[in-house]
Amino acid sequence: MTSHSDHRSRVLILGGGLAGTLAAAAVAPYCDEVVIVERHALPDTPTPRRGLPQARHAHMLWSGGADAIEDLLPGTIRLWLDSGAHRIPLPRAMVSFSPCGWYRRWHEPEYAVDSLYLIGAGRDLIDWGVRTQLLADSRVRILTAEPLRLLGDHTRITGAVIQHGPGQEEHLHADVVVDAMGRASRTTTWLSDIGVPAIPETILDAGVTYASRLYKAPAGTADDWPAITIQPDARMPVPGTAGSIIPIEGGLWQVSLCGTRGGEPTGDPERFEEYARTLRHGLLADFLAASEPTSPVSLTRNTTSYHRHYSKVRMPAGFLAVGDAATALNPLYGHGMSVAALGARALRDVASRAGGPTARGFTRRAQREIGRPAAAAWLLAAGQDMFFPGTRGKKPTAADRVTSAYTHRLIRTAASSFTVAEALTQVMTLQAGAAALAHPRVLVEAIRGPRLPALPGPPLTAVEDGVRQGRAPSPSG
Repeated sequence: MTSHSDHRSRVLILGGGLAGTLAAAAVAPYCDEVVIVERHALPDTPTPRRGLPQARHAHMLWSGGADAIEDLLPGTIRLWLDSGAHRIPLPRAMVSFSPCGWYRRWHEPEYAVDSLYLIGAGRDLIDWGVRTQLLADSRVRILTAEPLRLLGDHTRITGAVIQHGPGQEEHLHADVVVDAMGRASRTTTWLSDIGVPAIPETILDAGVTYASRLYKAPAGTADDWPAITIQPDARMPVPGTAGSIIPIEGGLWQVSLCGTRGGEPTGDPERFEEYARTLRHGLLADFLAASEPTSPVSLTRNTTSYHRHYSKVRMPAGFLAVGDAATALNPLYGHGMSVAALGARALRDVASRAGGPTARGFTRRAQREIGRPAAAAWLLAAGQDMFFPGTRGKKPTAADRVTSAYTHRLIRTAASSFTVAEALTQVMTLQAGAAALAHPRVLVEAIRGPRLPALPGPPLTAVEDGVRQGRAPSPSG
């Protein structure tokens, strides 16, 4: 066993995924060294890596999260786009079937909102872009090793024990240890082992299962295709089902289907498109019939949502939890990456104000600020998940039912009101908090209700409708 210690300020990040690399980007300017410890070797190219099974599913990096990443690591969005990612403007490049019908796309120039968008890219490309940008900073290095336990006691964490191989343990000391190990994190147990009280957590399990597959985009559509989403309706007394098509790099569509408890998809490739046909509308299945699968079906069942309340416990100094290690969300809403990015930017801001991570009380303040975007996204997700039949955990209160009714009213109104549609999109993309839905202009529109008839069908362009009907786009577009 070796021991390593020095007097340089060091932050130790346990976990080299997106939350970990963004946390490293946040603190690197304010300390001498950042060490990321990751169990699996990380590739130098945007290719699959071990330990990230969810990478095969559709990922939605909303503009709120993408802007935060760009703020932390300038040039990252350009790197993604140059590598084939898509910048999908919202709402005009999203075809979305809500619980109340089709959203309008608001194509008219006066409705252009350049600040609201979605990055269409595979998870491997997103992570690689962030990692590439981060490792240009000489203060950051990555160790391939397995974290075993924390060093310190219930008053202060001073590092971690890591294992490079059988019998090769190392004590790695640090001023701050950041848990970024995601759903696989064991730090709640490690903290308990050194006398820290149990961390209270709220759990909500809608029993969501995800099945995903890559498809080759039909000829002529690879560079200009909207995001397609079929949303569930939690008001119905049946399991919720949903699906999405996200255009990504390489002329591919990343297609994900999901269902709550009692309505789950399977991993059988022969039944993938059959399940897509059972969604609340057949549009997504129509597009799949016009395209060609290029991968097996990936299935994920580990989707329980939980929110750990670190502020309710006297935590040891020198410890932080970020990303899914602190709050894990139902992937249906696509907020996980954006919440990690917003939390990292909050961490950066606390470090800047405090003068660095060695400042007294730093981790307590940082954990509180990191938790704000996570708590906001939790409320958005829980506000729907708790109403699905078969959901386990928190039950809806009278206040939850009132909030749900108001949200439903907004969704109905958004079909014919750009003001409400924009507010909902701002909240969905995490560009604004839920308070935007209570703005006086939005309230007035909600009271008035829909002022245009519901769309009779999906708002498709001529090219998109042609693909739906099996006609290839003409060479001119």
